Amino acid sequence: MVQHQQSGHGTSAHQPTLLQTYGRLIPHLKPILPRLILGLLAAMGAGIVALTIPQVLRVLVNTIVADEGTARAVWMGVGVVALLGLAEAGLILARRIFVISPTAGIETGLRVNLFRHLQSLQVAFHDRWGSGQLLSRSMGDLSLLRRWLAFGSIMLVVSSVTVLVGLVFMFASSWLLGLIYLAGAIPITINAFRFRSVFHAASRLSQDRAGDLATTVEESIHGIRVIKAFGRGREALDGFREQAQKLRETEISKARSLAGFLMLVVAVPEITLGLGLTVGLGLTATDRLTVGELVAFFATAAVLAVHVEGIGMLLGMTLTTKTALDRHYEVIDTPVTIASPADPEQPTDPRGHLELRGVRFSYPDTPPGTRPVIDGVDLEVVPGETMALVGATGSGKSTLLALVPRLYEATEGAVVLDGVDVRRYDVEALRTAVAVAFEDTILFSLSVRENVLLGARPRPGQSRDELLAEALDVAQAQFVHDLPDGVETVIGEEGLSLSGGQRQRLSLARAIAANPRLLVLDDPLSALDVRTEEAVTARLRRVLHGTSTLIVAHRPSTVMLADRVAVLRHGRIEDVGTHAELLARSEHYRHIITSLDEPPTVEDVLSHDPDDDAPASASTTKGGRA
Repeated sequence: MVQHQQSGHGTSAHQPTLLQTYGRLIPHLKPILPRLILGLLAAMGAGIVALTIPQVLRVLVNTIVADEGTARAVWMGVGVVALLGLAEAGLILARRIFVISPTAGIETGLRVNLFRHLQSLQVAFHDRWGSGQLLSRSMGDLSLLRRWLAFGSIMLVVSSVTVLVGLVFMFASSWLLGLIYLAGAIPITINAFRFRSVFHAASRLSQDRAGDLATTVEESIHGIRVIKAFGRGREALDGFREQAQKLRETEISKARSLAGFLMLVVAVPEITLGLGLTVGLGLTATDRLTVGELVAFFATAAVLAVHVEGIGMLLGMTLTTKTALDRHYEVIDTPVTIASPADPEQPTDPRGHLELRGVRFSYPDTPPGTRPVIDGVDLEVVPGETMALVGATGSGKSTLLALVPRLYEATEGAVVLDGVDVRRYDVEALRTAVAVAFEDTILFSLSVRENVLLGARPRPGQSRDELLAEALDVAQAQFVHDLPDGVETVIGEEGLSLSGGQRQRLSLARAIAANPRLLVLDDPLSALDVRTEEAVTARLRRVLHGTSTLIVAHRPSTVMLADRVAVLRHGRIEDVGTHAELLARSEHYRHIITSLDEPPTVEDVLSHDPDDDAPASASTTKGGRA
């Protein structure tokens, strides 16, 4: 299973401080700052109102004790307390109204920003990162941020201010009792520094392990057929259980750290209040403190107890959100190395003329001194030509094809399309000019129509429906009309409800519908029988007669249909020529041809149903399996 770089993507020695991390939110907060301030003021007002109630009680108790109280005065006091309670509730409601919508907007904006950045990052980045890690950053981490913005940040400020104002009221009642209560802050402050570092590390480890677990779940679901076919369900479960257990242990350790801190936050003020009660009773007995002042002191302490405990939890929430933000910015800060130039160039004669000039390429994690995967390739595909690329397994064929649309960037040399280096193209324009069909097809949980027309470019005067029909016809994908809803049938996730051959034909139809100048095919017909392959190739020649094609071939039938063949060996082009020429002069080519997949027998072809790959039934829809 993919692991998260030993749980350490981007965990550098230098970690940003709390202020540095949250400071990066300022540009996002500026548009909603007025509403956040109103929410803060509403929450602050609620806190002040809560502190006012003990002062009303002080007056009420002193009046009763002085034997001056009347029923009217008591009922007035009760009415004032009730009104203050209603005011507090109204202010709490106002806080939520002010902050919920704008903070949810920030969450959505950051999530869209992250997705946009992920789309622009090079394929090499996605090769290194587990999909579960990216999923947890885009969902869980940003949800934590929204909750902190809407509640944690505001209540942390409100609780802190409430405690300070409450201390003023307590000192006003009795400076001695106030000092006793304040002394409890010393051990809490000392412990807070240790708690911060321990809890931050635990939060980071917990979130990383949660991302690893999400990756494992996703891989297991996508590979469920392989797991079942090889009977490895128990092993997959054991691996998942081990990861889940590690996450559980981390969460328990994190909870223990927070619980220990909260215990101190709750216990110390309670102990100081017990001591304060003893001293307070003595002061009251000697008439140095009125009963009303003593009641007000402890009523205020009761209000503060909620906020003091809340500060501990809010501090934990703040640290957890900080690690979530750090994880978010690790992805956002990843530079986009394959991007459009500031002044992109356009070809003057766009005909699909491809040239590779001294191209070299090594993967980013290749050890120093290792031979490049592509080691000085020179190759030319003239406009309208079909060039087959053959070579032994591991010779670099698929990697070479990926350099053409800049899925990877050549480390040396140049890939030139129609006289312009692909690095000088606008990336979107380049990938419009070059269409790719991969051997490992990826389809989306959309309708057949939406999958095929994903990057469609109808020719002048051609409708999208006409383009769809043509692409399906060329790819020999007429089986879609037998699906429950025809081309409107929603296929399952990644097209797993279809057979390999059906998926390949839809992938090829998608590339055809793009009407590219250059068609790059990474053995997209490997799951088809020879008869279907020949029909597809014949239709391709007629419909895309002006389109240049570079195709990785793993079958002799595919090789023989190409205009020319290039032999790739150890990352270099060893020879180029027609199939007959290479058979006559290249021993290595003859060895490759004899080792390629043999075509089916005549009996296999005659007995083959063109749509053998899977029955077209209700099971092809994700939501309507038989």
